[in-house]
Amino acid sequence: MHHSRGKSKNSKIANAPKQKISYVKKVDSAITEYSVRSLNWLRKAEFLMSAPKLNLCVEDTGYEVAFAGRSNAGKSSAINALTNQKQLARASKKPGRTQMINFFSLGNPDQRLVDLPGYGYAAVPEAMKIVWQKELENYLIHRQSLQGLVLLMDIRHPLQHFDIMMLEWAYSRKLFVHVLLTKSDKLNRGPASKVLQEVQAQLKKMKLNFSIQLFSSMNKQGLEELASVMAGRLNFTLEQASSFDLDSIPEASENDFEEGEFEMEEGIYDDAEFEDQLDVEDETVAKVDAAKKED
Repeated sequence: MHHSRGKSKNSKIANAPKQKISYVKKVDSAITEYSVRSLNWLRKAEFLMSAPKLNLCVEDTGYEVAFAGRSNAGKSSAINALTNQKQLARASKKPGRTQMINFFSLGNPDQRLVDLPGYGYAAVPEAMKIVWQKELENYLIHRQSLQGLVLLMDIRHPLQHFDIMMLEWAYSRKLFVHVLLTKSDKLNRGPASKVLQEVQAQLKKMKLNFSIQLFSSMNKQGLEELASVMAGRLNFTLEQASSFDLDSIPEASENDFEEGEFEMEEGIYDDAEFEDQLDVEDETVAKVDAAKKED
C-alpha cells in the first residue's frame, strides 16, 4: 500500500519562488551627495589662460589639479565630460596647436583645473618633444599649488613609456596621482575589470600607491567618482554648490570624442593585440622595479 508523504521542509524551500538578490553595493548617501554636488561645481569651469612655459603661468596660489596623458588618451574628452562643456578643452588634429598649459577656474581663480600638453606625438620633431617634456617636468616639480595629477591612459594600452615617466616624476615629488583608464566603453565589463586589476597590480609592483578607476566620456562611467576625487583635492566643500541632476548631462556622440586622436609613436593597437601589449608592459614594470632596488 502506497503512503503519500508530505513535502519536507527542504523541498518546500527548494520549490519556493526565487527572490531576486541585489548585488548592488550600498553607497553612503553623504558620499553620493558630495560627488553629485562636486559635478555641479565643476560645471562652473571657465577658461582662464594658456601658457607656453612655467614662468608665464597663473600665479602659483590656491589649489589646482592637472590632467596629463598621451595625445590620444581622451584628455580633452574627459575634461569636457567632467565640466559638461563640449568645447572647454579643445582637441586638435594638429599636435602643435595644443602644446600649452591651459588653466580653467572653478568659480574663483584659486581653484583650478589644468590641461597639460599631451605627450607621445609621432608627427612632432624630436627637438620640440624635448622642449615640451622639459616644461612638463618643470611644472610637475616646481608648481606649489599643484595638489594632484589625473593621469589618463587608454584602457587598451596602459602604462606606456611616457606614462611610467609621469608616474615616476609624481612619485619623486610625493605628488598624489589618480589614474583614469579611459575609453572603458571600448571593452566589455569583464575584460575592462581584468585590465583594472592588472594595472593595479603593476602599480603595486612599482611601489606606487596611487588610486585608479575605469572611465568613459562616452557613457559617463566613473564621472561621479572622478568628480569626488577632484573636489577633495581642490578643497571643495558642500557649501560651495547646490544640488545637481546627473541625468541633465547631454548624451555624447562618437564625433565629440574622436576629433583629437591620431596615431601614437608605437601605432594604434587593435583588441586582438591587447594581451601581447600587457606582456610587454609587465617587462617594463619589472625593469623600473629593478632600477628602484639598485637605488
